[in-house]
Amino acid sequence: MDITTIQAQKREAHGSRAARRLREEGKLPGIVYGHGEDPQNVIVGTRELAGAVRHGQHIVQLELDGQTKQVLIKDVQYDHLAMTPVHVDFLRVDLHQRVTVTVPLEFKGTPAGIAEGGIFESTMGDIEVECTVTEIPSSIRVTTTELKIGDAIHVRDLQLPPNVAAKASPEAIVCAVRAKAAEEVVAAPVAEGAEPAEPEIITRREKVEEEGAEEKEKEKK
Repeated sequence: MDITTIQAQKREAHGSRAARRLREEGKLPGIVYGHGEDPQNVIVGTRELAGAVRHGQHIVQLELDGQTKQVLIKDVQYDHLAMTPVHVDFLRVDLHQRVTVTVPLEFKGTPAGIAEGGIFESTMGDIEVECTVTEIPSSIRVTTTELKIGDAIHVRDLQLPPNVAAKASPEAIVCAVRAKAAEEVVAAPVAEGAEPAEPEIITRREKVEEEGAEEKEKEKK
């Protein structure tokens, strides 16, 4: 397994102001924990970390104080636009350790139900799995070609790599093809060539004037 090395340094300053300053310099605050050792605040390059995440790498080698340790990218927090990382959590691991990670689902093929007028819906964009550090898949492929209207793929139907187990319920729906909802339009029948009748609107003022006219007619009589 090809593991990317990321340079790190100790982080001394804390607080939101210090973190904001780091991000402005293209650096990212983070923390390393696990394996019975004390948590350690670190700084890594934003571009390096983002590149590893973009290429689906879960394990990286963190070079800190002249030592290199394998760590799992456990969690990456993003800004309000969900584009720029603002903090990262690293978990110390060994290559034989089983870990729980989130892996993206990769949908392949056009469902047969689309040609029948159906709509494809995915209820999961990723899935949590458990496996050893060296067997973390970059993605899980989901083939949707055979799906007809009313068909669904459940977690139990996924073709997972060997030694990889899904943490979600086997009955959970991953994706499905459903029928389009019928659109009902109710309208009064209109004679051919005739203009649709406009509804009669009686305002309060018209009603008052009408009642006043009736009273005057009664007085004349």
